[in-house]
Amino acid sequence: MGSKKRSSSSVEEEVEGKIDAVTDNVVVPNPLEKKKMKKDKKVDETLSIKPMERFKKRKALDKERRHAAVSENEEEPKKPKQLRVESVAGEDHAPVVSSLSSGLPEFHIDVFKDLALADVKVREAAAEAMVKELQAVQEAYERMENKDFVEVGLKLEAVKDDGLKNCAPSVRYAIRRLIRGVSSSRECARQGFALGLTILVGSIHSITLDSLLKLIVDLLEVTSSMKGQEAKECLLGRLFAYGALARSGRLTKEWNSDKNTPFIKEFTGILISLALKKRYLQEPAVSVLLDLIEKLPKEALLNHVLEAPGLHEWFEGSTEVGNPDALLLALKLREKIAVDSSIFNKLLLSPFIPSNLFTAAHLSSLANCLKESTYCQPRVHSLWPVLLNILLPEMVLQVEDSASVSNSLKKHKKSRKCSSSEEEIAKNFQCFCDVIIEGSLLMSSHDRKHLAFDVLLLSLPRLPASFVPIVLSHKLVQCLMDVLSTKDSWLYKVAQNFLKELAAWVGDDDVRRVAVIIGLQKHSSGKFDSITRIKTVKDLMAGFKTESGCMLFIQNLTNLFVDEGNASEEPSDQSQTTDDNSEIGSIEDKDLVGTTGNSDFLKTWVVESLPSILKYLKLDLEAKFRVQKEILKFLAVQGLFTASLGTEVTSFELQEKFRWPKATTSSALCRMCIEQLQLLLANAQKGEGPRALANGLESNDLGAYFMRFLSTLHNIPSVSLFRSLSDDDKDTFERLEAMEKRLYREERNCGLSTDANKLHVLRYLLIQLLLQVLLRPGEFSEAASELIICCKKAFSASDIPPSSGEDEIDGDATPQLMDVLVDTLLSLLPQSSNPMRTAIEQVFRYFCDNITDDGLLRMLRVIKKTFKPARHQEAEDEEDDSDDENFLGIEEDEEIDEAKTVGKRDPEASNDSDGEDDDDDDATSDDSNGGEDDNAVSGEVGKEALDASDDSDGGMDDDAMFRMDTYLAQIFKERKNQAEGENAHSQLVLFKLRVLSLLEIYLHENPGKPQVLTVYSNLAQAFVSPHIAEGSEQLGQRIWGILQKKVLKAKDYPKGEAVQLTTLESLLEKNLKLASKPFKRKKSAVSPSKKKQSASWTRHKMVTSLAQSSTFWILKIIDAGKFSESELQRVLDIFQGVLVGYFESKKSQIKSEFLKEIFRRRPWIGHHLFGFLLEKCGSTKSEFRRVEALDLVAEILKSLVSTDESGQDASKKVMKSHLHELCDLIKDLVTNMPEKQSRRAEVRKFCGRVLQIISNLNLNRSFLKHLGSDAHAACEAQLGENFVNLKKVER
Repeated sequence: MGSKKRSSSSVEEEVEGKIDAVTDNVVVPNPLEKKKMKKDKKVDETLSIKPMERFKKRKALDKERRHAAVSENEEEPKKPKQLRVESVAGEDHAPVVSSLSSGLPEFHIDVFKDLALADVKVREAAAEAMVKELQAVQEAYERMENKDFVEVGLKLEAVKDDGLKNCAPSVRYAIRRLIRGVSSSRECARQGFALGLTILVGSIHSITLDSLLKLIVDLLEVTSSMKGQEAKECLLGRLFAYGALARSGRLTKEWNSDKNTPFIKEFTGILISLALKKRYLQEPAVSVLLDLIEKLPKEALLNHVLEAPGLHEWFEGSTEVGNPDALLLALKLREKIAVDSSIFNKLLLSPFIPSNLFTAAHLSSLANCLKESTYCQPRVHSLWPVLLNILLPEMVLQVEDSASVSNSLKKHKKSRKCSSSEEEIAKNFQCFCDVIIEGSLLMSSHDRKHLAFDVLLLSLPRLPASFVPIVLSHKLVQCLMDVLSTKDSWLYKVAQNFLKELAAWVGDDDVRRVAVIIGLQKHSSGKFDSITRIKTVKDLMAGFKTESGCMLFIQNLTNLFVDEGNASEEPSDQSQTTDDNSEIGSIEDKDLVGTTGNSDFLKTWVVESLPSILKYLKLDLEAKFRVQKEILKFLAVQGLFTASLGTEVTSFELQEKFRWPKATTSSALCRMCIEQLQLLLANAQKGEGPRALANGLESNDLGAYFMRFLSTLHNIPSVSLFRSLSDDDKDTFERLEAMEKRLYREERNCGLSTDANKLHVLRYLLIQLLLQVLLRPGEFSEAASELIICCKKAFSASDIPPSSGEDEIDGDATPQLMDVLVDTLLSLLPQSSNPMRTAIEQVFRYFCDNITDDGLLRMLRVIKKTFKPARHQEAEDEEDDSDDENFLGIEEDEEIDEAKTVGKRDPEASNDSDGEDDDDDDATSDDSNGGEDDNAVSGEVGKEALDASDDSDGGMDDDAMFRMDTYLAQIFKERKNQAEGENAHSQLVLFKLRVLSLLEIYLHENPGKPQVLTVYSNLAQAFVSPHIAEGSEQLGQRIWGILQKKVLKAKDYPKGEAVQLTTLESLLEKNLKLASKPFKRKKSAVSPSKKKQSASWTRHKMVTSLAQSSTFWILKIIDAGKFSESELQRVLDIFQGVLVGYFESKKSQIKSEFLKEIFRRRPWIGHHLFGFLLEKCGSTKSEFRRVEALDLVAEILKSLVSTDESGQDASKKVMKSHLHELCDLIKDLVTNMPEKQSRRAEVRKFCGRVLQIISNLNLNRSFLKHLGSDAHAACEAQLGENFVNLKKVER
């Protein structure tokens, strides 16, 4: 472009070049001028190019003169121009070719501008318009007899050597401009000009191929003076020009007309030569050749393309240098010619068949070619789709995939027969993955790892599910885990996208889903999600929606658990190291982690995954029950039994074969299986809903199916339990099994009844206990015996034989059945599993209606049990007030001394406890030691604590105590050892939380029973006690929640004659005292932190709120009792005492708003206390209390006023009886007005309200009489118009 050859061309060529540069940005005639235009397009010339510009302008003027000479009329410029370029002030305008004088049609040059636009439709329209015009010009030109005149007058540029003598001048111009345009990088010029060139060359046959090839080389010549980008533009221009020629079809037509044409060989050689110039030209050059190959017949390929110069050498050296494009061309040529050729020997073996192409040896030789295909990233090289089409033929794999789906649900996959073609495809794919994916790409750079993921994604649409284990190999899964475990990894998003596309490929296909889950977990020891910190496996497992999919998954998990060869063939050292570094505590059993390898990790995941299948599964009851049975059989076989002879046992009764791993399953795995079995049974019991058909209990009763399955398997001689039991445990196991069987019969006989439900929950508790005996032998024999006794006593089954002598209890000493049952349940609670606790709660729910007071108190005693604080702490507390008493201490005689001691502690001890939230329902407390902040314990109580025995279970030595007391005694024994103190405390808190769950069930089922008061008083005492609630934030929060939701805010409340007024009076008095308690700070040399002070204040507000809410609740119960006035006198005395403390004691912190709310809710209390309140308001010395109490008086007055006539008479009567006290109060208020303005306003407001009521009741004369004349002046001065108006009305 910048050579001398181009500089010496005609004037029109240079002018046109300038037009191109300014209007279309297609070709810049001079490199220096191009550089200048990039810097400043407004500058026309520089010193270095002034001579050239002068030469170009001179040539343009010569051209104008020649045009003027051949014009027939000097006025012709007014008509369309004859290819004239006007340059005004350095501006160039796109010309329009008009050949009216020569007889040629018009050709609009501005069409080239549209060829460079981004809009595809505009480019296509412009190309078609251009070709249509040029065809018309060419046809007119060919019809002309005298072409010399046109040659002289309209000759454009370089007509001597372009070889286009048979073409019209406009066609020559268009060809040259199109060739130069494909080298422009402006917008879409390359695409548009190439499109135009393709259509033009294919439409006008006067354009000869030799001339066109020569023009491409001449116009897009790369010289040594060109810079890198400029040379690149020219090379790309050549590529697009050759592509236009290949797509035009001219070469095919040339071969059809002349079988010996040299242009096909020449063209092929040129493209090979171009591909060798730059790496980025290789693939597009081969793409151009492939376009040509598709249009040429087989004979032309054999005689011309394969014989092209340079092609043989290019193929020969491709494997050494790594040329993927040569391999691509060879594969496409071989596919087209369908015969073997020696030219492919280095790339394609002879005979060419897939089994030869994908052998390990040949793939190794092609590895360089395939690895080097990464140069075109992020796009995948065109070679890979071609290779995968050969590797995975679509039709064959569709057949094979459907076969795998139909056969995957069979019991034994090994029995499936594959055709030879399927086996060959699988073998080829396995070899491809081993050699190329794993051996070459995954072991290399990040780019090649990226390519490996892209290639595998490319293969997914054709991949059958049976090939997933080949794709998700150990190395690939390890690579995924390594990448995804570090978010900063360069390949992190690539790996994420791979898993995303893999999940999308899985879709709703359960066969694929199972294969992917097994592949990921098998090679990650069951910890893929844990190491990668994503939820790929979890999300895939949540996608099971069909019974067949679940069954297939269970079958594969069973095979994975039993077939140990899978895990052993992996390099355990590397994966073990990765797991240790990346695992986030998915395995809780430390012994398992320390003593087992990858196989146990994987088996652990299998065991944990089986029950989780049901979590998101939505099936009908029958289908879900079948899935549950399959899971249950696996857990029972692998967790409970072992085979003494071999690893397979066939049960003829069940008509099923069971398998075990060759190596003995570890005890940790067996325990895990039992735990999951317990969880499965508990979830099945929850999901049963109400008992349905009496005759169909067994159909959906998973517990009954398990016991039958257990009995059948246990009776097989070659099958034994996974552990040997002691005589006691063995006897317990058999008795539990027999009792469950008998209860099951009774349940079926009961049909649909409450007894059937009770029998059902007892059966499930027996089953859970039976599994617990296997899980922890030696710990539950005594509890099991007691539970069996309860079952016998609760249901007198005719087929239950008399128990042995050890189970009999003397008649006189026999406790209540519910006491024994409650004690047994409590003894099972402390160390039971979650499923066991669920079974206990279900039993308690159905039997709690009959619980005795003694059994209830046993449960409450556990909640109130606490560790004694250190002696020096109690000694410090002796300095505090000694007038406090046991809050809500309504314990029965049976309660232990320790509970009483704790109960006598001051409720103010809670004032300094920790808390975080002021809200009543959401308030919580810190886990600080309550003893440290307790500063309100009386000296008497402190002395009692000092003198008390260190043995906290003093009342537990009675023989009538049960296993629950033994457990508590053990906890307190551990407390003595300071090293185990924290553990003992946590155990006690956990035990309390479990008992609280039972109490919550009781309150829910029996909201109206009098025993609710007992539960309330004990729970409130535990909450207020700093040593109980403050010891654990969770415990305090749990007690608070139960009190609020199940007691104080419950819809129902205790009613009936059994509710004793004395009990209510005692509770009321203690709650009012607690509501009056002031907030006290700890007397200490070291001031507490702000956080502790804030927590103590929050705790104080919670306790006060509890006392207030409790007062309202107790008053509601009293109102519902309909007691007489004489019976309620004690209640009024209690309130009167509270008011005395309110007016006379500074320690009383009871809120006036609280009292006001009491009077609003229970007006009868205010009416009875009206006179006393008036008297105390007048006599109190505290101005603040007096003004504050006026609101209480106003609230009572509001309730006294009635609108109806009968009510007004009663109100008038009451007001007359208290008129003297009311007048004295007003007289005292107006004569001794408060100093503060706000308080004076309150007094005036109150007096105005009183005067209004007096006026409404027509008591003006009596009021003024009792008020006395001496107070009238003060009232007029302070009350103003209100009092004056009252006097006027009286007159």
